[in-house]
Amino acid sequence: MKLTNQQKGSLLAFTAVVLITPDSLFVRLSHIDTWGMLFYRGAIPFVVVLLGLFMIYKMNFFKLLFSMGHAGIAYAIIFSVTNVTFIISIQNTNVANTLIMIAMAPMLSAVLAALFLKENPDKKTWITIFITFMAVTYIFYDSIKLGNFFGDIFGFFTAAGLAIGAIVVRSAKDKNLVPSAVIGKLLVAIFALFFVKNFELVETDIYIVPLMCVLCVAIPFVLITIAPRFITAAEVNLFFLLETILGPIWVWLIIKEQPSLETIQGGALIITAIAIHSYLSLKKNTN
Repeated sequence: MKLTNQQKGSLLAFTAVVLITPDSLFVRLSHIDTWGMLFYRGAIPFVVVLLGLFMIYKMNFFKLLFSMGHAGIAYAIIFSVTNVTFIISIQNTNVANTLIMIAMAPMLSAVLAALFLKENPDKKTWITIFITFMAVTYIFYDSIKLGNFFGDIFGFFTAAGLAIGAIVVRSAKDKNLVPSAVIGKLLVAIFALFFVKNFELVETDIYIVPLMCVLCVAIPFVLITIAPRFITAAEVNLFFLLETILGPIWVWLIIKEQPSLETIQGGALIITAIAIHSYLSLKKNTN
């Protein structure tokens, strides 16, 4: 069965976000500091995906790399900055707060796409964005009282980075920007290298860190870089809202960092809205 662009993009984005959902849990379970975490999250995915690209494209990889132009440079920088802000956020506030802030990415993507790409989201996408934004506001209203402003603001920067990155990929959908994301990971590793005090992985970190870097970072970032070539940036980032509820649930189940009732209620609304939006989009494109 031949998949439509809508089905391809939705499948790629959904798979990526499902793999990302345990990411926050792995960050919490690790014992290394922020800069050590950033170094490994840059270096390991860089090596893994680079080897994969060489296996697929062989020496044509360099031709692909140098053909990306300004979009490739912009995406590499945005991608690397977003990686840094996510880790700073997750280590300076609770998981639910970070993921709630990231849930603002679809709204930001829709606004940016309308302004710069003249790609106005359809009515159902705007309705879904509005519903999920209200759910995020409901969740955040309770958690803001905890005073985690520093971590929360970096969570917002992460959302902005995801939105801008998706717009860049969408604007250059005729180009493969996966090599650009690989360079972004290299930039993260190099940046963190100046601040790392200890590279040693102790206790369970020997298993947790490599697993996290491959399963929750390397594979998803390839999928999420490709997805906007098939569906709009706003639709791609809508799938990240799944992490808003599933991420805290993983943390809750394993290390008992319990989300609030507001997070559970708002998260249920987010999942319902995304499910209906995805169903209607897929149904429309198969008729």
